[in-house]
Amino acid sequence: MSLFTTACYAASSRLTEIVNRGTLRVGTTGDWSPMTTRDPATNFYRGFDIDITTELAKDLGVTVEYVPTTWKNLVNGVVTDKYDMSGSASLNMHRARLAGYSDTYFYLAFVPVVQKNNANRFRRWSDFNNSSVVITSTKGTVQQQIVKDLLPNARQNSINGPERVHQYLLDNKTTAIITSNIEAATLVRRYPQLAIAKVDDMRRPTPIAMLLPKEDQVWINYVNHWIELKKTQGFFDRIARKWGLVKLEIK
Repeated sequence: MSLFTTACYAASSRLTEIVNRGTLRVGTTGDWSPMTTRDPATNFYRGFDIDITTELAKDLGVTVEYVPTTWKNLVNGVVTDKYDMSGSASLNMHRARLAGYSDTYFYLAFVPVVQKNNANRFRRWSDFNNSSVVITSTKGTVQQQIVKDLLPNARQNSINGPERVHQYLLDNKTTAIITSNIEAATLVRRYPQLAIAKVDDMRRPTPIAMLLPKEDQVWINYVNHWIELKKTQGFFDRIARKWGLVKLEIK
């Protein structure tokens, strides 16, 4: 690629458009606490994603505009230029066929949640893997399969929706539930009698990143450099702690 072609490509990048427009458009669902939640009365968004993208806009020298979207249309909004990027999305290869991804800055994974007064009983995953422990999950979910695979000796209680498994925990009808670190953060903030068990590690990690237009390498490079800088500065760790998110250490 010649220098002239490279310069033209950079000039046509979404990065240049964002700076010239003065606005970073971010697609967000507003329904994934504590990553992104929308107050319907004020239309104000808050959460881990909101703090991150607000910081990115600040460093770009622009304001941020949140564009409502759904999980079904999350990729399409990037592809059709309804927004410049999405908030956090789990990495999967179907999405990667259609849109680009930023570098990873967080991992979704699964953790046990227990009554706080039982937390000292469980320091390892193996502490849950015995017949004195009841673990409740919803039939047909990833969580049910994790319990079957990882904790075969526990007593497994599977329920049908729309019952909520955390209610069994609140009512002391189960010893533990298995859920994502993201949902677990919401549960323990909402119900102070619950706690995330301090086990040795989380299970089934999935990378979390932002969706970006896959053909715009200039914009992707900028976002990735920004992520690397903010990782080095401890920014993502601070925001994760603010929202009570359990961070997975990848060794």
